[in-house]
Amino acid sequence: MQTTPPEASQGSPARNGSALRRTFLGAQGLRAGWSVLLFLAIYQLFETAAMTALGHFVSLKPKGSIPPGLALIRESCEVLVVLSATSLMARIEKRRPLSFGYTGDRKIIRLLSGTIWGFVGLSVLIGVLCKTGFMVIDGRSLGGFSAWKYALAWGLVFLLVGIFEESLLRGYLQYTLSRGIGFWWAASLLSLAFSLWHVGNSGESPLGLLSLGAGGFVFCLSLWYTKTLWWAIGFHAGWDWGQSYFYGTPNSGLVMKGHLLTEHPSGHPLWSGGTAGPEASLFLLPLLILVAISMWIWWGRRR
Repeated sequence: MQTTPPEASQGSPARNGSALRRTFLGAQGLRAGWSVLLFLAIYQLFETAAMTALGHFVSLKPKGSIPPGLALIRESCEVLVVLSATSLMARIEKRRPLSFGYTGDRKIIRLLSGTIWGFVGLSVLIGVLCKTGFMVIDGRSLGGFSAWKYALAWGLVFLLVGIFEESLLRGYLQYTLSRGIGFWWAASLLSLAFSLWHVGNSGESPLGLLSLGAGGFVFCLSLWYTKTLWWAIGFHAGWDWGQSYFYGTPNSGLVMKGHLLTEHPSGHPLWSGGTAGPEASLFLLPLLILVAISMWIWWGRRR
């Protein structure tokens, strides 16, 4: 009776090597799942190193409101970390670093228009809250040179916040997950991650977290239509600047130092937003739907 040699039953080295290669590599290079895990590992390594080094010089968790100087230092480091991790992955995958959301034309126009949309959208929400009695504007807190100084400082901070958060959640990760599980599944997963990212913020609420997830999905929608992150970065910056500086409201439960106006919520937190700020108000959800419909009318129908 003929028997199969032991070495043949275990498979040839070439066949085993081919199977191992298929496990890690696909038609587009390193498979999406492995790419995502590698990116997250690199990002976490860079993030830990940067924050540990920064922690030797400044306190990363100040008591009370957050000063713009500290926020500027921290967000600059965050942008450097995420862009470094993205550039390293681009080099590994033989792609251009700018291909993850920063290509295309009309960059400045998209950035500026997104900023206007963000600030106007927030102003509409603030107007509704004031009109319905769920927010009261107390008056001005700053004037003269101080008002301009804080306006510029917070403007730069929130531009960096927009670049950091959009690059991290809707840059490399959105691009790579899309080639693995599809754009909209990736958008849903990363919008959930965007929401959970803010769980540790003091003063945040469950409704505020839901609104953040919905807002993240709107940002993904802008990426789908424009193929770039610039509009989302502008909207992110304009919205946050309006909350933290211009109107002086909490921003995802966080309070910033130096704001033009002062206000206080009134009535039930479900409508006023409470300590989380206006983005935790139920009024935000129909506003986000209106923004999404406007995007479809302006970009979708034209496409």
